[in-house]
Amino acid sequence: QVQLVESGGGLVQAGGSLRLSCAASGSIFSINTMGWHRQAPGKQRELVARITSGGSTNYADSVKGRFTISMDNSKKTVYLQMNSLKSEDTAVYYCNTVAKEWGSGYATYWGQGTQVTVSS
Repeated sequence: QVQLVESGGGLVQAGGSLRLSCAASGSIFSINTMGWHRQAPGKQRELVARITSGGSTNYADSVKGRFTISMDNSKKTVYLQMNSLKSEDTAVYYCNTVAKEWGSGYATYWGQGTQVTVSS
């Protein structure tokens, strides 16, 4: 089984920065992508940013220029550097990965989520 452990959430003032981390562990044979989604109260979960094992990235329009995703393949860890935070970035942030376990096909795994609250 693949486990994802997130860290780095918290409370920050508008205009501030936070860095989220997510480490994958377990019987992982290969990682295809890692990424971050978020869900605000009363809203659907949405993609924030995604990165492939080759380093290709894509971002939601709302975070382009403010957030940067990166991945350390050797540590199976993905990071989300969030700058110029706005109150509308307040949400629970979920890490996910599309990964392959030994002897299995690719599947999507999710972390437990970490709260990010931006005060205005």
